[in-house]
Amino acid sequence: MTERRWELVRGLVRIALGLVLIVAGGLKITNLPASAFAVRAYQLLPYDLAGYVGYALPAIEIIVGLLLVLGAFTRVAAALSALLIVAFIIGIVWAWAQGLSIDCGCFGGGGSIEPGRTAYPLELGRDLLMLGASLWLVRAPRSAFALDDRF
Repeated sequence: MTERRWELVRGLVRIALGLVLIVAGGLKITNLPASAFAVRAYQLLPYDLAGYVGYALPAIEIIVGLLLVLGAFTRVAAALSALLIVAFIIGIVWAWAQGLSIDCGCFGGGGSIEPGRTAYPLELGRDLLMLGASLWLVRAPRSAFALDDRF
């Protein structure tokens, strides 16, 4: 595949990853107390810290997502995306290992659910794909449709 085609593929991956983060943050930002509740459900962070994380997380997801969609500071945005996703993976693995039955709260919602309704393997699979995309963009940030190319 030619370099230009790889740039096109990376551009599409970058935009898709950014849109996922924007949607995830957008669905949570309209109800910040529910976002804090979802983070607290993991029982991984101290109660007050989990609340602050829950309030800040939607804005961070939206900002990182916008940077990715625009292709601005792509390497930095992709690295931040990777860090966020690693934190999400740690949270899901923690909840699963602790035997917690919670909705991940990834796209709003969150909190306790019936034990048979958890989707940890699917959530981990999705997050690992997103992590792979983020790391690819860190390694090779040049992509089509990016503001980075304009400067």
